[in-house]
Amino acid sequence: MSAFHDLAAQSYGGDEAGLISGYLFDASAPEPARPIDSAQAAAWLAEHGQRGDEGENPPYVWLHFNLSHAHAERWLVRHAGLSDIFYETLHEGLPSTRIERADDSLIAVINDVHFEFSFEPSDISTLWISVGPRLVVTARTKPLRSVDALRTAVKAGDAPRSSTELLEHLLRAQADVLVKIVRGVTSRIDHIEDELLAGRLDHKRARLGVLRRLLVRLQRLLAPEPAALFRLLQGPPTWMSEPDAQALRGSTEEFSVVLRDMQALQERIKLLQEEIAANVNEDNNRSLFVLTVVTVLALPINILAGLFGMNVGGIPLAEHKHGFWIVVAIVASFTAVAAWAAFRKKR
Repeated sequence: MSAFHDLAAQSYGGDEAGLISGYLFDASAPEPARPIDSAQAAAWLAEHGQRGDEGENPPYVWLHFNLSHAHAERWLVRHAGLSDIFYETLHEGLPSTRIERADDSLIAVINDVHFEFSFEPSDISTLWISVGPRLVVTARTKPLRSVDALRTAVKAGDAPRSSTELLEHLLRAQADVLVKIVRGVTSRIDHIEDELLAGRLDHKRARLGVLRRLLVRLQRLLAPEPAALFRLLQGPPTWMSEPDAQALRGSTEEFSVVLRDMQALQERIKLLQEEIAANVNEDNNRSLFVLTVVTVLALPINILAGLFGMNVGGIPLAEHKHGFWIVVAIVASFTAVAAWAAFRKKR
């Protein structure tokens, strides 16, 4: 029974509060990143709240929630003390990427690919983030790669000094995931291009269309992010240090590079699609020419067969002993003339 309960919890995601993972970061502690559960997080938040401590790197908590859990949002409302804008963002249904200020915290909407990513445009979901001086909350409905990569890094010993640095690490993890996607798409395009050059068209246009839709959707959802970060960094919160702001600026540059690579891949896919379309049109024209030639060559014999098959009086050569061979010669002559005219036009 216990094994069944563990399996159900693992597949559903999160504890009784929907908390997938939680960490307490304290640079002055012997263990800079200590895992905590929802009960420990509630107790810590009740004691410390969202107020900022004196000092350069105050302790803070990172809580990652599964919003598919029925109790996740209730727990956040009861214990986290987040801005109302965060909850409005959860329900507004606008997945475009953005980072904006809400009171003295940051609200971010970031699009990421599913953990089981299969290069399909539908394998993209949203991650909602609230960043304050003492609390970072990330929430999602489906497993995502970037935040899982950050969880793995923290579990391996990575301990960001501040909540802003944690956000910057998440953005860099997302940029790394996108770089891998771009490499994967590039590899697939290279394979399709090699098959195209070898003359094996198959169904490559459909595969290229899927890849192009994926890149277009990723670029459409991610493109606002660098501009939104630049606008935010013009007037950062008071608790954000200048080194953290500079690190966030660096993460925007990585996104800009990835977005340019995506744009270049889209242009490359477009050129390949046009070349495949040109090859298909050429094959269709060739098939149409063959069909036209066959029709033209069969026209004389069809006309003569129709005339001689009327079964009326006065049919020429009906009584001639060489009438059949004369008609064959006439048909062959007209067929040769039609063939000469057709192939002369082709040349």
